[in-house]
Amino acid sequence: MPSALVVLAAGSGTRVGAGVNKVLLPLAGTTVLGLSLRAALEVDDVRRIVLVIRPGEHDAVAEAVVPVLGTGEVLVVEGGATRHASEWAALSALRPEIEAGEVDVVAIHDGARPLASPELYATTIDVAREVGGAIPVVAMSGVADRASLGPHTGVVGVQTPQAFRAAELLAAHTAAQEDGFEATDTAACLAAYADVRIAAVPSSPLNLKVTFAEDLAAAESLLG
Repeated sequence: MPSALVVLAAGSGTRVGAGVNKVLLPLAGTTVLGLSLRAALEVDDVRRIVLVIRPGEHDAVAEAVVPVLGTGEVLVVEGGATRHASEWAALSALRPEIEAGEVDVVAIHDGARPLASPELYATTIDVAREVGGAIPVVAMSGVADRASLGPHTGVVGVQTPQAFRAAELLAAHTAAQEDGFEATDTAACLAAYADVRIAAVPSSPLNLKVTFAEDLAAAESLLG
């Protein structure tokens, strides 16, 4: 059964020091968002791609996105003031297809992670379809143990795309909406409102998130 992909692009450029939404910053002949969307379009067996944007940025996003679409299509919806609210906007748009059983897994990705590969998307989707949920993780280096001030092994960083069975994800977000609860990420919402096994999928530090100016420079360097 086909999956759905959600690309979150309703953030800002405050910490990266930009005067515009950071996903609209130029990168490798396109934009941060353009690269993220290009990877999403290459994932097989996808019924719907939902792009969540900031109100008032339709024209700017269209300028960034249309050149990479080719024959692909995206559903554009306006997000909210928080990540959780933006996820809810995307799931609300997908609700008819989820409830009709036309989408069995939803993957949610930060548009500010432009180096996530189609293979990482596919792996998280496959694992989520099998066990309930999947999140990419990477070992964290340079983290100190508070007791010894030595290296702390076993600490991982959580990335996106995070993928979950669609019905459970929609139910968890619906319950959170009714309670006025906002999670910091998708997995936290599932942990609070659903009994779903969430598996860790090995990822790479290369799947970096553009948060600061040096992150954009690093992404440019990695892309050559």
